[in-house]
Amino acid sequence: MPNEVNTLIHKDLAKRFEEAEGAVMVSYAGLTVKEDSELRDNLAAQGVEFQMVRNSLAKRVMNERGYEFPDDLFSGNTAIAWGDAESTIGAAKVFTTKEVKKAGKVTVKAGLFEGRLLGKSEAVALAKIPDKDTLRAMILGVLSGPSRGLVQVLAGVPGGLARVVQAHVDAGESSEE
Repeated sequence: MPNEVNTLIHKDLAKRFEEAEGAVMVSYAGLTVKEDSELRDNLAAQGVEFQMVRNSLAKRVMNERGYEFPDDLFSGNTAIAWGDAESTIGAAKVFTTKEVKKAGKVTVKAGLFEGRLLGKSEAVALAKIPDKDTLRAMILGVLSGPSRGLVQVLAGVPGGLARVVQAHVDAGESSEE
């Protein structure tokens, strides 16, 4: 019979995974207090919930939700960052920054994104997805590009005529000729 603490933690993990659109699982060991605080602050700025989890409980919750992870995933210290889709991408970006990679104390193990199980390489690839503001700017550029080009072409004809007339005036030729 499981004890009350494990039951409560299990229910909490199940609830968090049910509400989350994505999650990134990482190996998490050997950080100093300062490094841990900086990492948690960076994750909080992205709107990510981050928690160390017991491997057995996390594995049980994942199995109940229908996810089959490799057995070696839940070994060592495991932490999970979860949230909505944008927060999950933000967490992947934080975990793949140069500072975190250089320290080598946090490594991405796997991920979940919108109901899909991600391997290590796919979870790391989440960091390459642009955020919403960047995507909006890209779409705006694509939509405004053709109209901007048309305006430049249409403005080019009268502008060219004006430059030719001005060149004649500057050369001292009269407009009567």
